Amino acid sequence: MQIERRVRWYQQPLHSYMLNTPGARAIEIAHRRWGKDEMALHVTCELAHRRVGSYWHCLPEYGQARKALWSGVNAHTGKRRLFEAFPPEIIDSMNDNEMFVRLKCGSTWQMIGSDRYDATVGAGVAGITYSEWALANPSAWAYHRPMLEENNGWAMFITTPRGRNHAKSMYDMAKNNPKWFAEISDVHSTGALSAEQIEESLAEYIALYGEDMGRAQFEQEYLCSFNAAILGAFYGREMSAVRAEGRIVPDLDAIEDLPVHRAWDIGVRDDTSIWFFQVVGAQLFILDCYTTNGVGVDHYADHIEKLYAERNWQHGTDYVPHDARVKEWGTGRTRVETMQAMGLKPEVVPQAGLLDGINAARRTLPLCVFHERCEELGIAALEMYQREWDDDKKMFKANPLHNWASHLADAFRYLSMTWRKAYVKPEKVTPKIEEGAYANLGRVAVPALA
Repeated sequence: MQIERRVRWYQQPLHSYMLNTPGARAIEIAHRRWGKDEMALHVTCELAHRRVGSYWHCLPEYGQARKALWSGVNAHTGKRRLFEAFPPEIIDSMNDNEMFVRLKCGSTWQMIGSDRYDATVGAGVAGITYSEWALANPSAWAYHRPMLEENNGWAMFITTPRGRNHAKSMYDMAKNNPKWFAEISDVHSTGALSAEQIEESLAEYIALYGEDMGRAQFEQEYLCSFNAAILGAFYGREMSAVRAEGRIVPDLDAIEDLPVHRAWDIGVRDDTSIWFFQVVGAQLFILDCYTTNGVGVDHYADHIEKLYAERNWQHGTDYVPHDARVKEWGTGRTRVETMQAMGLKPEVVPQAGLLDGINAARRTLPLCVFHERCEELGIAALEMYQREWDDDKKMFKANPLHNWASHLADAFRYLSMTWRKAYVKPEKVTPKIEEGAYANLGRVAVPALA
């Protein structure tokens, strides 16, 4: 069966690279309405017929996948986007609940979410598309990468910018790496929209968000600017200052005589996240961060022990949320007790309201200097931590959006509420006075009073 595809001229470099490069790695930073997902699905369909294997299309959140692609309808054609990519004639079977397609050629295709990356199990995974990569959990790539490398599989990252986060870091790496394809496609370079359509889109953004923010968001979405502030970001101003003042450095070292503490957000089904920090006078050295899920306390204890041994760090206190006192089902022990049994030093953070913690973080960030190893995960999470958007009321809600960034942001709140406890007051030094130096200090001539 022949399937005719229409590839726009500006899509051809990425399209050709993916079809002709075994084990391809590609990142495309492209404007809205570029046709990123459609092109990626067409590429996947063709490669799935060349090589039998498992193929995934990963969105930032699993819940988005059904609405965005699985059940989504192309407004221009009236057809389901899924069947435009995989015509019914080539489909052997489908599982609607799992958003899973088995093709007659033997390959399979499935929609997954980066928020549930550890639930992805599949031998022989041959290719993954990460859609809206700038909004996805970067840990998904770290988890999937060994699977692809084992099978010489390909990976394609398609996105519009969302600040200077892990997508920007990946693009910067890829553009200087001959093993990668890297491209930025803004609306002026592609000519995908007419001048009238561009002006109309800009006017819509300004009407929705106001002149300054609307123009910034338009530049992000259509001009592929990495500099626009994240809408609704809790720490937008503070993190902009961190960058502007050069407080992300490659050579930040721990002070030998001071402990390196840890602030935790402990997840059960979600990520557990840890910040490693040191209080140095009036500053905080933010030395590293770590986040993963699906493992027990022993994993984190082992990771910490190896990290401190490699870097010759002095162990400090583990600041944990108040729910660490809750007894776990089946063990009868609290998380605090489990951590103590693993040689950690947990101290429970006093319970406080969410907004109090956010305000504490806002006051703490101006004191922080970050090691650049925190850039891809930790700093990106603090920049991405934002209010949830109410699309009906066209306004931001008071509560945070729960996504991959939430866990590291929560751990930083606990850091902000406890670092003063970790402050080590410098020892008071009494100056040494040589004998006889001030022998006549008590005999000062005082003029007689009239």
